[in-house]
Amino acid sequence: MENPFEIINQRLERIEVLLENMHRTTSSNNIEVAKSPIMTIKQLSAYLDLSLSAIYKLTSSKEIPHVKRGKRLYFDKKDIDAWVLEHKVTTTADIEKIASDYIRRNPVKFP
Repeated sequence: MENPFEIINQRLERIEVLLENMHRTTSSNNIEVAKSPIMTIKQLSAYLDLSLSAIYKLTSSKEIPHVKRGKRLYFDKKDIDAWVLEHKVTTTADIEKIASDYIRRNPVKFP
């Protein structure tokens, strides 16, 4: 009869190998997306961590910048980055700086 600990050890080693292969595949896909200025919908899905259906919904409602050539959709990485940052939340520090700049440029004059 085989040692149960040996069986567990062999299975763990196989799992580690599979996880390493998955990590390498994911890393290489992300490098391809980062290098390419034009992305397919699958690459965009990985880049934004959104489902394909969510991206299709954004394209059909014309909320996300895209190019359609025949039945294929393409996305410019620069346009996507700008679109993501379009609704950036202003921090408290940014608001305070804007307010102090305004007060400096427009001093209050009392009669």
